[in-house]
Amino acid sequence: MQTIEYGRQQGTHKVLGIRHLTDSAFVLQIEKKNFKFIPGQCVNIGLVNEAINREYSSYSSPNDDKLEFLIKTVEGGAVTPRLSKLKPGNKVSLDGAYGLFTLDEKKLNQKHILIATGTGIAPFHSFVKTYPKLDYQIIHGIRYANEQYDRKDYAKNRYVACVSREKGGDFSGRVTEYLRSNKIDKRARYYLCGNSEMINDVYDILSEAGINGSNIVTEVFF
Repeated sequence: MQTIEYGRQQGTHKVLGIRHLTDSAFVLQIEKKNFKFIPGQCVNIGLVNEAINREYSSYSSPNDDKLEFLIKTVEGGAVTPRLSKLKPGNKVSLDGAYGLFTLDEKKLNQKHILIATGTGIAPFHSFVKTYPKLDYQIIHGIRYANEQYDRKDYAKNRYVACVSREKGGDFSGRVTEYLRSNKIDKRARYYLCGNSEMINDVYDILSEAGINGSNIVTEVFF
């Protein structure tokens, strides 16, 4: 994995805006200041002067002039409904960055299969924005077609939406069904991010296909 490490960074940052993607998903845009992170790492975001925060993966690239986080509002939650109502100029607390769900720069020339459910696609968005020459395929498991968050940011034919509850995607069904219906690339590195059930099932599918565990990297979102 990456060898770059940054010391713990804590402080308050100004909210620049909110970009709503669906009724429940939004991109929180925050001033960057000097905050540093490796694509795929997580940051704890909290409300100022409150002891409650939540962990979110980077959605933006370290090369961008602002920080972005893809967030889904949890009905009745302690943090996300309030984050969704923040206005430009409000402040949030940041603590981070953490985590090892990052690309190995020594292996960037390999094909990368990036498998996500829901907002678990966030770190992959950061990967793609940071490494424009990355050879990748995103397989995104979502319930509804409107959850193809910022599909325009991915190269044509490199993003597959697996929609399970309605028509309108590239594949009708779950990511596990898609993988069982298509040939597994044994030369690729696999990154799995999302709910634990998907990760466990996909890990088993890949293992049964002969993918070595050293080429499977996981990050449980929920």
